[in-house]
Amino acid sequence: MNKISVIIKREYITRVRKKSFIILTILAPLLMAALIILPTAVMMNQEGELKKIAVIEDNSDLFKNVITNTKDAKFEYLENVRIEDLKISFEKAGYYGILYISPEVVNTPNAVQLISKQQPPIGLLQHIENCMKKEIEKQKLLAYHIDNLDDIMKNVETNVSIQTIKIDDSGAVKETSTGIAMALAYIFGLLMYMLVFIFGSQVMRGVIEEKTSRVVEVIVSSVKPIQLMMGKIIGIALVGLTQFMIWVILTISIVGFVKTTIIEKAGVAEIAQAIPQDLMKADQQSVIASQNQAGEISPELAEFSKMFENAMNQPWGLIIFSFIFYFITGYLLYASVFAAIGSAVDNETETQQFMLPVTIPIILALMVAIGTMQNPESSLAFWCSMIPLTSPIVMMARIPFGVPYWQIAVSMALMLVTFIGFVWMAAKVYRTGILMYGKKTSWKEMWKWLRYRG
Repeated sequence: MNKISVIIKREYITRVRKKSFIILTILAPLLMAALIILPTAVMMNQEGELKKIAVIEDNSDLFKNVITNTKDAKFEYLENVRIEDLKISFEKAGYYGILYISPEVVNTPNAVQLISKQQPPIGLLQHIENCMKKEIEKQKLLAYHIDNLDDIMKNVETNVSIQTIKIDDSGAVKETSTGIAMALAYIFGLLMYMLVFIFGSQVMRGVIEEKTSRVVEVIVSSVKPIQLMMGKIIGIALVGLTQFMIWVILTISIVGFVKTTIIEKAGVAEIAQAIPQDLMKADQQSVIASQNQAGEISPELAEFSKMFENAMNQPWGLIIFSFIFYFITGYLLYASVFAAIGSAVDNETETQQFMLPVTIPIILALMVAIGTMQNPESSLAFWCSMIPLTSPIVMMARIPFGVPYWQIAVSMALMLVTFIGFVWMAAKVYRTGILMYGKKTSWKEMWKWLRYRG
């Protein structure tokens, strides 16, 4: 055991002191935060050059002044203008593009064209579609000769926003968000995939380097091959755990900073809770009072506060514990296989024939995890979260949606039994392959090593 600890210490210290480890450990949480914050910031800050769009209807004026101007776009209805002529000169005339509306639009949805030299933003397209859709619906209703149609449509127009509430066995309730759960499922599933694959590949490359440099011949004169393999695997596992724990600490620090500097100072939490309650009241004066209480706080900030509260209601203790467990067991399972493959070849090029059967379960697990975000209770998601080769990734994608504890317990028990079996088989291959040189190894040859009893 003392010899294994020496190998673990060597592998750990060597890798932790690398500049790449330090840079990745610090930058990863920042990059992850940027992936979440920057798209939101871009969507919130869409101020740009005003886009003038020429609107041409073909032998009709049904949509004249229907498409309203926005802060980013201005629509000018042109008459007695041929579209073929305008296509040549619209940019010189100061137009961003041409909106051509065919009279067939009532019956053919794609009879509208936005002609431009640039790719229009999605928000602009959605605005045009919504305005035209409402007008077409209005014109169809007018055909039924309904009196006061405009007033009726204004009165019946309603927006519905569903707030999901999660209740546990004790009756306690918490506000949740399916969007937050989907984001966490994607992040943790992808993170598990990357860590298991990256650190497992590091084990394989390390074994190949020691074998090709003949350093392993000196090492195995002092330690058993199984001790060398386990020391290398555990040492790299500790590197991954160190990196993950630093990420957790940095993430908690960033979350605490955001909470104290943005949310609590603005007092949005109370406002975000008060407004939805007031909106359900018949007395509209209460709504106005709540809005006045909000003052100058933007709706985006209130929405961010709501998202923050929903994210904090996730079972973070279970998520972090499960992530550490599945990372350790999943990594040990795949790292032992990678170590066995590395011991069986003389260079990294020869690993290609062995890598495909190993990577297929990992890639399949990631694909199932992505589908799990849409249907976490499907039979495929359930069984893939139980099968040890795919459970580390798929189960981490299911946990944010809520998984019965018995399923997690069964999955973990199967994972423990399987990774012990894989480590035992990999050790038998490793002890023979690590000292084999100059012979091209096949699956059949590795099967013989596995059955060798010497």
